Amino acid sequence: MALRIPFARACTRTTPTSPATSVILPHASQWRRNNATIAPSATKANGKTKGPTAMVFMNMGGPSTTDEVGDFLNRLFADADLIPLGRLQNYIGPYIAHRRTPKIQKQYAEIGGGSPIRKWSEYQAAEMCKILDKTSPETAPHKPYVAFRYANPLTEDVYKQLLEDGFGGGNGGRAVAFTQYPQYSCSTTGSSLNELWKWRNRLEGKRAPGEADPEGAIQWSVIDRWPIHAGLVEAFAQNIEKTLATYPEERRDKVILLFSAHSLPMSVVNRGDTYPAEVAATVYAVMQRLGMKHQYRLVWQSQVGPQPWLGAQTSDTVKNLMKKGQTDMVLIPIAFTSDHIETLYELDKEVIGEDAEGHEGVKRVESLNGNPVFIDALATIAKSHLESGSACSPQMTLRCPGCVSERCLAQKEFFASQSKHLEAVLS
Repeated sequence: MALRIPFARACTRTTPTSPATSVILPHASQWRRNNATIAPSATKANGKTKGPTAMVFMNMGGPSTTDEVGDFLNRLFADADLIPLGRLQNYIGPYIAHRRTPKIQKQYAEIGGGSPIRKWSEYQAAEMCKILDKTSPETAPHKPYVAFRYANPLTEDVYKQLLEDGFGGGNGGRAVAFTQYPQYSCSTTGSSLNELWKWRNRLEGKRAPGEADPEGAIQWSVIDRWPIHAGLVEAFAQNIEKTLATYPEERRDKVILLFSAHSLPMSVVNRGDTYPAEVAATVYAVMQRLGMKHQYRLVWQSQVGPQPWLGAQTSDTVKNLMKKGQTDMVLIPIAFTSDHIETLYELDKEVIGEDAEGHEGVKRVESLNGNPVFIDALATIAKSHLESGSACSPQMTLRCPGCVSERCLAQKEFFASQSKHLEAVLS
C-alpha cells in the first residue's frame, strides 16, 4: 500500500488507539446480498452433483470507505507476517497505524473515497462461479465468497457466513480457499491461510496433529499459487499490448516495461520466501509471450519502515530513468489482480504524477479487474484444482528454510492433511 514515509516521522508520538472491532452486524445484510446466496445443506443430494462448493477468494483487502481506514491499518500493522516489527509489534503497530490514518484517509479520498478491491473481488468471484457451474457441473453449484485479511469482509465473518449457509457445522461440504495473490508469499497467502486456519479451529473445533476432523466439518483445499498460468500471462500481455499501441510507432519499440510488485522486507526474503522468484517467473513468462521485444525490469513498490526492503524501488527507478533521458515507460502492476490504492494512488498519482512529473510517455497498464480473459483463467485454474483431488500444491508444504513459526507449520500440516478427506467428499 502507499505507505512510503520515514519511520522516524511515523513515530513522533504515542496515541492510544481503540481495538479493531467486528463489523459484521452493520454490514451483514449488504454483504450477503453481494456475495453468496444461501446454499442448500452440503449433505443433501443435489441431483448428480457433489456440490455445493464454496469458492473463497482470499486477499489483503482494502477499506471501502475512509471511515474504515483506521481499523484496516491497525490490523495490517499488527500482522507480523506482513510487516515484522519485532518484539514490540503490539506497541509499534498501533502507534504507526494511528499516525498514518489521517494521511491514508486523504489518499483514499483522492481515489474515490475507498478501495475498489472489494467490488472487483466480488465481481471476479461471482463471474468465475457462473463459468464453473457450466464447466464443472459435478461440483456445482459454486458459491462465491470473498475473505479479506485486513478489511471487510473479514475472514472471521466469512467463516461464520459459511456455517450459516450450510457448510460445516455437522453438514460437511467442500470449500476452496483460492488465493488472489498469484505469487505465493508467507506475508500474503501464508498470512491469509494462517487466519483461515485460526478461525477454522475456533469455529469448528481445534484439531491436534494426526487427530481426525470434527464430524461434519468443512473439507478445505487450497489454490495457493498460480504465477505462470497461461490465462494470467495472456491477460497481462494483452493489456500491455493495448497500452503499447498508444505510443507513436516510431517510439513503440523503445518503450521500457517496468513490472512493479509489492516489496518485502529483506528479513522475509532472506528467510527463504518464494515470492521474489515467483514474481520473476510471472514477468519472464509475460515477456516470452510478448516475444522479448522490449527492455524490461522488475521493480518493487510500497516500502515502509526502517528495515531494508527488496529493491530497486519503482519510484527511484522511474526518477533515475527520467534523469537519463528515458521518458517512455510502461508501469505494469504484475502482482495485483485488481485496482486498489497501490495502483490508483501510489503508481498513478505518486510515481506518474510526481516522480515522472506527469510526462505523457510514462503510462500504467490497465489492471486485470473485469478482464474476461483473466476471469476465464480463474475458472480454468479452479476447475483443474477441483478435478485434481489435491488439497494444495506440493510446494506449499515446504517451509521456508529459515522459518521458525509453529503456527505456520501447524497451518501447513492441516491443509496438507485435507487430501485424505477429499476422497470421501469426491467419491
